[in-house]
Amino acid sequence: MQSAISNPSTPDLAAKLAFLRDPRAYPKPTGRVEAIETHLSWVFLTDDRVYKLKKPVRHECGDLTTLEGRRHNCLEELRLNRRLAAPVYIDALPLVSRPDGKLHIGGEGIAVDWLVVMKRLPETTTLQRRIAEERVTATDIERIAILLARFYCAAAPVPVDPGAYWARLCARIERETQALTRPTLGLPAARIRFAADRARSFASNNRSLIEGRAEQSRVIEAHGDLRPEHIFLLPAPTIIDCLEFSAELRRLDPAEELAYLALECAHLGAHWIGDVLFAVYARETGDRVPDALVGFYRCGRALLRARLAIAHLDDPAVLDPDKWRRQAAGYLELAFADAAALPAEG
Repeated sequence: MQSAISNPSTPDLAAKLAFLRDPRAYPKPTGRVEAIETHLSWVFLTDDRVYKLKKPVRHECGDLTTLEGRRHNCLEELRLNRRLAAPVYIDALPLVSRPDGKLHIGGEGIAVDWLVVMKRLPETTTLQRRIAEERVTATDIERIAILLARFYCAAAPVPVDPGAYWARLCARIERETQALTRPTLGLPAARIRFAADRARSFASNNRSLIEGRAEQSRVIEAHGDLRPEHIFLLPAPTIIDCLEFSAELRRLDPAEELAYLALECAHLGAHWIGDVLFAVYARETGDRVPDALVGFYRCGRALLRARLAIAHLDDPAVLDPDKWRRQAAGYLELAFADAAALPAEG
């Protein structure tokens, strides 16, 4: 549940949004500004830059209701994303109020908010677009997998109690199952319970395998939101928009993160990509992840993505409820398929 606050001594959110929608607001001339609202931010696209303004909200993973909280979040976004996209993340700049009351991006004045400034990348080069246009190749995926394998190998292991790691994954299955089987949603409860039961059984029968990932120091601070729309197939593959607001949600086994990417590609119709990702990852790192563990991770992620999709129906102002029902149904079919392929016993 989110809550917002305003500070009467500073321009309100409406004034900031109006200013940032004006092409004249930006340091570099731009012909137009496109404004996009996301769950936690407002994003302003100029001809060649992206400016991200955080919403002044409180959510389960952090508090952005204060100016300092938003400044810290912007700096964290900059730091974390420079790991995989250093040339893209230019700066974090204050939105300042000058003595005449006018707003300005950077420079002298009183900081009233903060902006992440990025280079604008061509949408035509995203992995999502390439999949949709059937223009992605095995070589493209190999380049992405090599980048990720090197990133994972360079990351310091995060100390995680093996039992707690196993319990966290089990708790997630329970959470998704309870959320998805609410009668009011009208989702296929029997199939959801089948997938959850198979995942639970796998976790129970293979506890040592799952805990072994933590014992072997496999858990690292990963990207956290590795989706095809965040991957750009430039001359040097570039990955943006990591999950900056929660260190806990970034603490992942690379095998789970790659399974998540494989799932998202499968959801777009490119089922073959997962095999290439894991083959290259194994070659580059020596970490040969059992297929069943990949399926378990993917099943859990599919249930999570179905829950996040169907959660849009809780918003009375949702514009296209059928879109989110279709999306949830697609993820549930993938969860069911992965669950059906899991070994019934250890």
